[in-house]
Amino acid sequence: MTTTRIPDRAEWLAAIPSLALRTRLFIDGTFVDARAGRRFTTENPATGQPIAEVAEAGPEDVDLAVAAARRAADDGRWSRLNPGDRKRLLIAWADLIAAHNRELALIETLDSGKPISDTATVDILETANCIRWHAEATDKLYGQVAPAPEGIVATITREPVGVVGAVIPWNYPALMAAWKMGPALATGNTMVIKPASYTALSLLRIAELASEAGIPDGVVNVVPGPGGSVGEAIGRHPDVDCLAFTGSTEVGRRFLRYSADTNLKRVLLELGGKSPQIVFPDVSDMASVAANAAIAIFTNMGENCSAGSRLIVHRSKREALLEALEAELERWPVGDPLEPASRVGPLISRGQMETVLDYVESGMGQGARVVTGGEQILRETGGYFVGPTILDGVRNDMRVAREEIFGPVLSVLEFDTERQAVALANDTPYGLAASLYTDDLHVAHRVARDLRAGVVGVNAYAEGDNTTPFGGYKLSGFGGHDKSVHAHDQYTETKTTWITLRPRD
Repeated sequence: MTTTRIPDRAEWLAAIPSLALRTRLFIDGTFVDARAGRRFTTENPATGQPIAEVAEAGPEDVDLAVAAARRAADDGRWSRLNPGDRKRLLIAWADLIAAHNRELALIETLDSGKPISDTATVDILETANCIRWHAEATDKLYGQVAPAPEGIVATITREPVGVVGAVIPWNYPALMAAWKMGPALATGNTMVIKPASYTALSLLRIAELASEAGIPDGVVNVVPGPGGSVGEAIGRHPDVDCLAFTGSTEVGRRFLRYSADTNLKRVLLELGGKSPQIVFPDVSDMASVAANAAIAIFTNMGENCSAGSRLIVHRSKREALLEALEAELERWPVGDPLEPASRVGPLISRGQMETVLDYVESGMGQGARVVTGGEQILRETGGYFVGPTILDGVRNDMRVAREEIFGPVLSVLEFDTERQAVALANDTPYGLAASLYTDDLHVAHRVARDLRAGVVGVNAYAEGDNTTPFGGYKLSGFGGHDKSVHAHDQYTETKTTWITLRPRD
């Protein structure tokens, strides 16, 4: 059901026993066990308790999945389907995802710790919307006729690259998969997808829904398992023609090496970030800035590659903004992610929680002051909760200002001039996103132009929508962008056909 009403916690808890979790690999249109029989435990980060045992793929399972995708690519069951028919099947799939919104939202909240208010109203519905948006473009992508010499017809057409491997992160399990699946499938490719081991359950169910929608066997294959074996096997596989990855810069480098060592497959990387939010002294609505700044860093517990983790504020506005932020945090309760009122849930794992707390300790050791948060809370639940954390007095040479924390930690830095603000914002190896807040249109245009980031929000934290590309500069991206019609090009090959006409008799 796609009703806007969010059930209460008791209703979500009552629905858990009826969940039929899919825990086997999805290959060639059916669920199968891993060839080696291995399984791993996925746990609920809100309680630390196990949810299910999931089949753990190995390289031999990747071989089977790629072989299925290769057959489906080569025999044309998908790529040579009428574009209108491909569109119809993708839309049917999107409709099924939306129809199963509550089921998928509950699965994703249990598996990832994301608040149910997010998964039920944003993540799953946006997953369906993303696939539907790209589906609608399937029969609207035109080729070209080149201005060739007399007697020649030269066409420029797009063809699917073939088999696309995708490696998906745990922070947005369904939506990040859709960002890859939408354009790759709309352009006629087949796919082998590795979800993160932490969060494989929703994508396995979504793959099953693809089959129910009528998408042919072998077009969508899902192989959960460790990145060190399954991810590498996909990255090195000679029958994978393109690799799309969202995750850390360190792992992104590995995929470039895998490609260089094997078949030079196309590699598309959406990587980390350390995104700045600049607040200029002319801003009049400090409450709005605080609300957007909180959304930028505390949504999804800060486990977001484009999280606005560096708040660069004019010295004259620092105290007022900190006051506004502390007031804003009253609207960000931390708690059980199945409670609709909760806006902040647990971090994905104990290890991630310890990493975040280590960063806070490092910041304090280098001279930063904890304004709020910075500690594990709700220990009695067994979950991995860290409250929204603000560090004041941060310098740009501190670890907390330079390294991606991937947690609800906001670092506050000061500036005096516009040039200094831009320099601080750009003084990072990353360049994924940025935000700026000003009432001066001239400042807005100047600074937006000067920021070295792939997505810039003005007077709002924004990543755009399905119509706009998403990707970064510097260590934040390589080879392409997610979203928009621009994403279609990276999953296709460009073919020139040069036709010589017979001369007139």
